[in-house]
Amino acid sequence: MKTLLFTAVLLLTTGLASAQSSFPGLKAILSEAEWKRAGLDKLSPDQIGVIDAALIRHQAGATATLRNQLAEARTAATATPKPNPGVLERFGLPLFDDADWRTLPPLRAKVVKWEGGNRFKLDNNQVWEGYEPITYELVGKEIEIQARPHGQFALVVDGANTTLRVMRLR
Repeated sequence: MKTLLFTAVLLLTTGLASAQSSFPGLKAILSEAEWKRAGLDKLSPDQIGVIDAALIRHQAGATATLRNQLAEARTAATATPKPNPGVLERFGLPLFDDADWRTLPPLRAKVVKWEGGNRFKLDNNQVWEGYEPITYELVGKEIEIQARPHGQFALVVDGANTTLRVMRLR
């Protein structure tokens, strides 16, 4: 029973990083069958509350860590002055430096579901959307997203370049 409970808690905590800001509780997340299979029906409401509180603390700590890392990265990026900025940079326009896009490794992931007409979700919780209609059935397939010039990305399905441009939403 402890192994099942630990497994349930572990699975829940991995999904909490992308979860809502307020945790609804284990009872709301698990199906009745999962609830019983994990043995949670044998716990008192107080015991369930302790587990819920631990998950909330874990989520808050993970979120705080990610926010700190993001703030540090932003500070480091803005603290490094670029010598002799170009015209585009002085006006806050994006640079089109394509010298390094070929060195970026492709993203390989499995599509877990469609999230809209042209949006799909990957097994790493990223959500991507096609600029053009995606006519391929992607669910369950291993796909690849390759970098292209000017900060663009292209979708590769079954090892074949589809020439479909995609953008990351989350």
